[in-house]
Amino acid sequence: MSEGGCFCGDIRYEIDDGDYVVANCYCTMCRRTSGAPVVTWAVVPVANFRYVKGEPKQLASSDRASRDFCAACGTPLACRIHEKPDEIDITTSTLDDAEAYVPKYSAHTDTKFAWLHALEP
Repeated sequence: MSEGGCFCGDIRYEIDDGDYVVANCYCTMCRRTSGAPVVTWAVVPVANFRYVKGEPKQLASSDRASRDFCAACGTPLACRIHEKPDEIDITTSTLDDAEAYVPKYSAHTDTKFAWLHALEP
């Protein structure tokens, strides 16, 4: 099992062990809701995910998705795409062992900042 949570500790969650799709997203919405040039997500079945401390607030970020975040510190925690109600996308940087979740895919590279390639190996 993996555990994670927000910056201030008000919200904690658990994910059952599994082989999950992990991807970097470069879309404008992810950038603006996180304040970062890229967000790495783990796609987890809802049945394998649970909040164990606190309750996140939700932002209706578009007509097709909502995002869970900590109201106290603002940490973005998850994204729920309405077309995929059995999945929840978790921001891997909020995991206690984030390095174990290695991205193998990229999404929305058409909106990726051109300067990002200069920083990557």
